Amino acid sequence: MKKKFKIRHLVQLLFFGLITLVVINHQLVETGDGISFVGDDSLHGICPFGGVVTLYQLFTTGTFVQKIHESAVILMGLVFITSIIAGPVFCSWVCPLGSFQEFLGKIGKKIFKKRYNQFVPKKLDKIMKYFRYFVLIWVLYVTAKSGYLVFKDYDPYYALFNFWTGEVVISAFVVLGFTILLSLLVERPWCKYACPYGALLGITNRFSIFKLRRNKKTCISCHACDLTCPMNIEIMNKEVIHDSSCIRCLECSSDNICPVEDTVTIKIGGYKNEA
Repeated sequence: MKKKFKIRHLVQLLFFGLITLVVINHQLVETGDGISFVGDDSLHGICPFGGVVTLYQLFTTGTFVQKIHESAVILMGLVFITSIIAGPVFCSWVCPLGSFQEFLGKIGKKIFKKRYNQFVPKKLDKIMKYFRYFVLIWVLYVTAKSGYLVFKDYDPYYALFNFWTGEVVISAFVVLGFTILLSLLVERPWCKYACPYGALLGITNRFSIFKLRRNKKTCISCHACDLTCPMNIEIMNKEVIHDSSCIRCLECSSDNICPVEDTVTIKIGGYKNEA
């Protein structure tokens, strides 16, 4: 019943550990040490959002953003290809900051139980989800105009994996602090309301090859999918989940929560018994 759920958590832990190891090794290399068989890229080199920012600046001004590595552009391409195929799986399966919020959410669930992730009224929640598009536009515009990676000064991802280096400015620590506190109340608050990269990848839910679908013929309207969705999407009222907030975590799928086999699944095309 929970095979996919367990696999996703293993993948999350793998990438979280890998990113942590690479970042630590980068610091060790700078001091003359380091592990030879572990990559020593900086966090800028292994962040695909940096590729988006520098590509935008290249098209608008013909220059590159400072500190962005070629590897970030390559990672950006790989993430985009994956998203076109299966939607924003990067957000729920790979992104270390998303995983970190999810780990904190487990504590929040123990404290607040059924109230967890229900503190924000539904109407306000829907409005707040658009804020991350404002962040995306602001980051692209300001970075292209200045040629400096402005987002680094507010990025909780950068602060989380560099807090011991002395390179993180106070504003990034403040955002990380709010993200940590809110994660005890709301599932993935940064992903849901502020992440510019998640906003961009979420658009692929509209046209990805594999789509998350609900079979209305077999659905028993139990609301289990709605209650378990970390992004507060009302899945039971949809046949195809095009919502840009969906992170393709598959928590709602028949293999995890849905009690009826083959009712909520990710697949190409529609169901044979659909009208």
